[in-house]
Amino acid sequence: MGDDYTSPQDNAILTILRTSEEVNNLKDVDTILDKILFESRRLSNADAGSIFLVEKNSLIFSYVQNDTLFKGESANAALYQNFAIPISEQSIVGYVAKTRQALTIDDAYELDATLPFSFNKSFDEKSGYRTTSMLTIPLIAQESRLVGVMQLINAKNDMGKSVPFSDEAKTYIPLFCNNASVAIERGIMNRELILRMMQMAELRDPTETGAHVQRVGAFCAEIYGTWASRRKYSAKDIKRGRDNLRLAAMLHDVGKVGISDTILKKPGKLNDEEFATIKMHTLWGARLFKNQTSELDRMSMEIALCHHEKFGGGGYPGVAPADVWKSDEQGTTPLSGEDIPLPARICAVADVYDALASPRSYKDPFPDEKCLGILEKDAGTHFDPEIVEIFHEIFDVIKAIRDKYKETPKE
Repeated sequence: MGDDYTSPQDNAILTILRTSEEVNNLKDVDTILDKILFESRRLSNADAGSIFLVEKNSLIFSYVQNDTLFKGESANAALYQNFAIPISEQSIVGYVAKTRQALTIDDAYELDATLPFSFNKSFDEKSGYRTTSMLTIPLIAQESRLVGVMQLINAKNDMGKSVPFSDEAKTYIPLFCNNASVAIERGIMNRELILRMMQMAELRDPTETGAHVQRVGAFCAEIYGTWASRRKYSAKDIKRGRDNLRLAAMLHDVGKVGISDTILKKPGKLNDEEFATIKMHTLWGARLFKNQTSELDRMSMEIALCHHEKFGGGGYPGVAPADVWKSDEQGTTPLSGEDIPLPARICAVADVYDALASPRSYKDPFPDEKCLGILEKDAGTHFDPEIVEIFHEIFDVIKAIRDKYKETPKE
């Protein structure tokens, strides 16, 4: 046996180490969940899987993949289902969360009736899917904190037949999850940090809610995914772009913290001087990202600065990203076309749609037909026509996002 021989066990460990490093380079929790679930399925040859995250005493459905039901890289409304399962012994994922022990099931339809948990057949009945083998693993981060549960479904053999999960999968997937759980916790903290920043803006502008920025961030990530898929970008590059864009888009109006309450909360129409002041939130927001250390910083600056520019010209502030620190004044020549950075062109559509589709003190939410009609009418003048086209194409996903991140009534 030569010195170059690498055992299957060594290969699995090297794969786990390499993948853990890739996961640690991601920032947004949804992208982290996507990567962890994809790699876990690849290591175990699982057809499907989902991840639930802990919130108080419940498990919140947070991510899903299914090669049989959901094909390709395109966005899918199934990602934005919104339901919770109690952490209790009645369900399989609840049992694993409660006991903090991995659980392997060879056939979900042949469970012993004396077990405390049971298999919920409703998804199979609704979708026509057939769940057989299951590997359910607790996601435990530092200091023994339970952050969630991952469930892998239907390990496949070389013939594509569902089989029990292998001993190797039962050994190596929990090892990978131990490392990945720390990344999930970090991704959750990143999202929460941005939401806290936006709560500061919400104190000044009541329309800048946590639900609004989560919707805009998710809209932008899904639009970008389709845009990049059209150009045959690699799956890795698409994930990285979505990762940064989702967080950056959530910060699109962070510069409003610098605007006076008398202007932001004025019930009537703004005069010219007041509107000129409010336009400055684009410059002030962009300047928060002066010390750029990452792609996320650059993208955040571009979106904050340029999401009110118009594709046909006539937007504001008329300052190119390279000039954002040169002057305290708005520019005289608005950007147009592809001189507007792509992230800002995407965010423009997402932000305007959400304003149209959401209730405001001065209007009820517009129906879908009216919202889409306005976007279509302004394609080429206000909006990049291709981004509007993509928005129409993935509108089922847009609606699922809107339903997931609803406004929480004020107490």
